[in-house]
Amino acid sequence: QVQLVESGGGLVQAGGSLRLSCAASGRTFSNYGMGWFRQAPGREREFVAGINWSGASSIYADSMKGRFTVSRDNAKNTLYLQMNNLKPEDTALYYCAKARGLRAYLTPQDYDYWGQGTQVTVSS
Repeated sequence: QVQLVESGGGLVQAGGSLRLSCAASGRTFSNYGMGWFRQAPGREREFVAGINWSGASSIYADSMKGRFTVSRDNAKNTLYLQMNNLKPEDTALYYCAKARGLRAYLTPQDYDYWGQGTQVTVSS
């Protein structure tokens, strides 16, 4: 079993920044890729960013490139998402997820454990 707990969400004005964290426990954190997804009301879950097991490789959704940065600290079993220049359309519930393999992956089907999410609300 893997437990994932997100934190760091909140209310921020457009143009502001937030840093999300995801604390992992239960298995060797460095053995797996990790990812961030988000879901806004009435919309499907959307890929945000993914990172491979070592942190050396990452991928982003096009709308997040240049604004969001995913990173991980394997010594602390923690995944991060630095979000800058936030926009109202970034408002969503943000989830971290553990990948089935070592790489960074785009689709939810490539992830097998999910956190409960942390709410990010961006006001205009």
